[in-house]
Amino acid sequence: MPGMVAFGRRWGIASDDLVFPGSFELLLRVLWWIGTLILFTYHKGHFDCNGGGVLHNYLVGLLVVLGLIILSLWAIVYVSAQGTITNPGSRRSIPALVYLRALLYIPEFVWACLGAVWVSDDSRGCAPATVGAVITAVITSWVILLFTGLGVVFVFDPMGSPRIQPGPTEPLGVRDMESSGGTQFLSTARSLATKVWECRLRLLCCCLPQDESHRAAFSSISQLLSNFFSDTDLVPSDIAAGLALLHQEQDKMERSRDPEDIVTHSPSSPIDQDLQTELEKAAHCMQFAAAAYGWPLYVYSNPFTAPCKLSGDWAGVGCRTRAAEYDIVGGDNLGCHFSSILQTTGLQYRDFIYVSFHNQVTVLFISRAFTPDQSRLSSERTRCAPQIYEIPFFVALDHKREAVLVAVRGTLSLKDVLTDLSAECENLPVEGVSGACYAHKGMCQAAGYIYKKLVNDGILNQAFSVAPEYKLVVTGHSLGAGTAALLAILLRTSFPTLQCYSFSPPGGLLSKALAEYSKDFVVSVVLGKDLVPRLSIPNMEDLKRRILKIVANCNKPKVSLDSERCSRTFLCPESSLAVSEAAVCVLQYRILLQGCWYELFGGDPDDFPTEMDSRREEQLSQPLLGEESLLIRHSSSYQSLASDDSPAHTAAHLPLFPPGRILYITEDGPSRRSCFSQVRYRADWSSEAAFRSILISPRMLVDHMPDAVLRALNSLCSDGPFSLCPSTLSNNPHISM
Repeated sequence: MPGMVAFGRRWGIASDDLVFPGSFELLLRVLWWIGTLILFTYHKGHFDCNGGGVLHNYLVGLLVVLGLIILSLWAIVYVSAQGTITNPGSRRSIPALVYLRALLYIPEFVWACLGAVWVSDDSRGCAPATVGAVITAVITSWVILLFTGLGVVFVFDPMGSPRIQPGPTEPLGVRDMESSGGTQFLSTARSLATKVWECRLRLLCCCLPQDESHRAAFSSISQLLSNFFSDTDLVPSDIAAGLALLHQEQDKMERSRDPEDIVTHSPSSPIDQDLQTELEKAAHCMQFAAAAYGWPLYVYSNPFTAPCKLSGDWAGVGCRTRAAEYDIVGGDNLGCHFSSILQTTGLQYRDFIYVSFHNQVTVLFISRAFTPDQSRLSSERTRCAPQIYEIPFFVALDHKREAVLVAVRGTLSLKDVLTDLSAECENLPVEGVSGACYAHKGMCQAAGYIYKKLVNDGILNQAFSVAPEYKLVVTGHSLGAGTAALLAILLRTSFPTLQCYSFSPPGGLLSKALAEYSKDFVVSVVLGKDLVPRLSIPNMEDLKRRILKIVANCNKPKVSLDSERCSRTFLCPESSLAVSEAAVCVLQYRILLQGCWYELFGGDPDDFPTEMDSRREEQLSQPLLGEESLLIRHSSSYQSLASDDSPAHTAAHLPLFPPGRILYITEDGPSRRSCFSQVRYRADWSSEAAFRSILISPRMLVDHMPDAVLRALNSLCSDGPFSLCPSTLSNNPHISM
């Protein structure tokens, strides 16, 4: 529901979000009140010590204050649990109760000060247990006051000022999208939102240089974020509830579909041979894409053996050994990045042409002689710290595949995050490609940076002077995957035989024309329900509309005290439903807690209501009052429930697509399995149409991890034969290299 309005402004919390914090504080206050009452009763109100009269008054006053606080908290919890997400009518009294609770902080503060004064001045001669109890009460008061202040800061909405309010709400269906009042209001709201998001980004990235390039990035990213969030009136708990409901709805739809006919082919068929060859190439290249992350991913993937290997106690290749052997300065003082790359790829140090470890000033540059056994290493320090969009990469000679391999690192720093978020479109004209040519701005800039290093600095010339018969292969994961695909497009005219393997690339990367062009030389690998290949601005807008729709349709509260069932159980105890009714009488946790349970342990999605029980189908074709109330008037992203859910219907943003042919890997078997069960995968060719919607799942982030992708590829290459989907294979015109 919309954020709660109190003290003359909107807050980042809804009136139905006070159940959990209120219940926790209520439990704490009740225990505190009981303990104080026991202490007072034990001494029978008489304390034979200095300041005994003050202590008596303190305990009596504390009992009264705690009693009032307990009553106010019980009222807040009870009222907050009423109604549904978009029907806050039964919670109208929440602001008044919040005002009452806020007033009670004044006597609590006074009594906390009084207790502190008594402990410091008048507690001499009193029993140590009594003094300890008072000290505990005083400390508890101050801790609660501190956390209350932090909570106020946390839910404070900088854009909740009452000075900017929309005009009177028009009747449903009447939308003067061009009216000057609505346009001015929306423009003012978005301008304020942009400033707020820019301040947040500056605060989060305070350790980065505040130069012109970073300021421009902050500005463009804040504009993007403000445009996405400024036209809705949802609080974080609403979004969490919507995601939980949407996940269950998606699972329900998936289970209702007829199972696909999956045919297992032997590896001897031509189609299997082609796919198996691509899988083997992808598994090999994924090792280099994972190696580009350096020692953090290596230690994460090998927590028990990595420290020994990197310390030089294993196989004679260690951080300190290489650090002493090579003149490496700056970002890789111990040589751990380079040692982890050697361990992951299995290459020798002489096979590397150029290595950039991270977004700092140091890179390792290897000048090779023309004989294989002669090489020299030197460290090159750039004249200035790299700017945003300058992401790390390395160039190596892959003798196994006879390739000069360029591996681009994925997201591993704040600068990489800024590159990811620079999701505006940038023109990328390519000779011979008809149609609109544009791409993700941040990754386009990163690809341009690497292109200049490879071509202008002569890195590729040096590599091909050593191995002129080798072909060029570009690879990367996540951010590195998108950058590698764009880099391959830039290098394609100079290297016609170039190949690119893009692992878990972002879905919002290329225009349609460039995506079709890249299918001749780019293979994208996507695992399961990975979020990133489905991540694009149109898809995010589609997800926002789906959340609004399902939240507006839901007739269940996030958390509820079912007073109707409680009273029915009390009045009719002989009913056969008495036991089941009583089970939900105390605290009926609906969306959030059941959603958390479903995410962790699974269950039957049919048990979770997601639509109004008595709403007729024809009524669903009309805009909902609940859905309308969650959107700011004159929002261009508003759609009624009758509109198509496809993000293609959103004209506010240019559509972007993942690169190349898409090799889609999924788990073969039930979606829920034990942690120790053997996982089998199946692979098939897919199209960008399968990634036009974001799937909500606990594995949406796990499936994006590079070690998970590498494990799935290695499993497919070692298990064969593997399962294929013939329907997608027969329709793919780019099946052969």
